[in-house]
Amino acid sequence: MDAKIKVAAVSYLNTKPLLYGIEKDETLAGQMELLLDYPSNLAKSLQQGTIDMALMPVAAMPFVPGARIVSDYGIASDGNVASVCIFSQVPIERVESVYLDYQSRSSVRLAKLLLEKYWNKNVVLRPAPENYIEYINDTTAGVIIGDRALQQRTNFEYVYDLAEAWEKLTGHPFIFAAWIANKDLPADFLAAFNKANAIGLNHIDEIVAAHPFPYYDLKEYYTENIKYELTPERKKGLEQFLEMIAE
Repeated sequence: MDAKIKVAAVSYLNTKPLLYGIEKDETLAGQMELLLDYPSNLAKSLQQGTIDMALMPVAAMPFVPGARIVSDYGIASDGNVASVCIFSQVPIERVESVYLDYQSRSSVRLAKLLLEKYWNKNVVLRPAPENYIEYINDTTAGVIIGDRALQQRTNFEYVYDLAEAWEKLTGHPFIFAAWIANKDLPADFLAAFNKANAIGLNHIDEIVAAHPFPYYDLKEYYTENIKYELTPERKKGLEQFLEMIAE
């Protein structure tokens, strides 16, 4: 294959363990080009054919014809994920409107679903401007994801973890993102890529040391909050999520 396979991911801290082995593998480096973008842009790029494969929000899968998971690894949680939450200065019972983080479709769909089915709330949903975190006060809450969510955990009176709420609602873990392609890619490349995903999971201490982050314990984040293997049980949670949002 002459042209390099274009692979896209996000630059959030939670992807560092997956990207560790991929970036260090010289054979893979010769076969692929790694691009970084917001999760919400990845589905569009896959659809348009400007990339071949992406670590993409799972809620976007129904909008990408031919989308399929091509690796045993992704971003999941068996409960408390810490970095995908609704933040508020009042209890959720008093919340009247919610800003939706523009960076991820999965988190936004999950938030809408939980507000309706878990918290039984009918709220005004607001698209979030760039600086929306400044406007989260009184009865206005906001969904914040990724590194910014970890930074904000001590700044708000109430933090509602969406993966934890999902598990309470359904009894299942939650998959936020998976490696997804919408075309056939070489089997030897996918096998090597899959293997490379696992390498960083054995170098967590090194990854934590390379990314100083004063807001949250990254060792805990990488080993307790985020689950990287897409086990059958986690995939059951994904099936249920896709069924529920399809309704």
